[in-house]
Amino acid sequence: MSASAPGDYVIRSIRADEWPAVKELRLRALRDPVAHLAFLETYDDAVARPDSYWRERAAKAADGASEAQQIVAEGPGGRWLGTLTVIVEEAGTTDWAGFPVERRQGHVVGVFVRPEWRGSGLTKALFAAGLEWAWASGLERVRLFVHAENGRAQGAYRKAGFAPSGRTVTLEGGAGGCELEFVVER
Repeated sequence: MSASAPGDYVIRSIRADEWPAVKELRLRALRDPVAHLAFLETYDDAVARPDSYWRERAAKAADGASEAQQIVAEGPGGRWLGTLTVIVEEAGTTDWAGFPVERRQGHVVGVFVRPEWRGSGLTKALFAAGLEWAWASGLERVRLFVHAENGRAQGAYRKAGFAPSGRTVTLEGGAGGCELEFVVER
């Protein structure tokens, strides 16, 4: 199937019982040629996880959850075409990189769009839905991290309204290199 008009998919939050689809799309994302730049997890690590892990992951980010929300684009026949997750970071906590979280904010992770749908506007639609959820949840800003060498992703994030904050994180192991923080304010 080739990409087509935005009306060919529905953007929505996942349901907890959709953990098999969560697992399938994540494993597909981890097989992408730039997965080593885009994700902090490997395919081998993810595929070895038990189903209980995927059930819990889906339940924590399903419709109605307050700590995270996984948004998907569902195409004809129920096939998931793309996804992103917004995780709530509370003020006064410390983030994954050891930085203090100064205000209640969202952190976008797990962004993936199937290759045949890239460039169709799907990524922008996923981000619009994720930001709508973030603002409705009272978050003051939303951020994400992108590898300095992942120009394709940086371009997509800029189109979705994000801009570099100037904060960077140096990665050890894996792809190594540097992650750039991109933000959007309410």
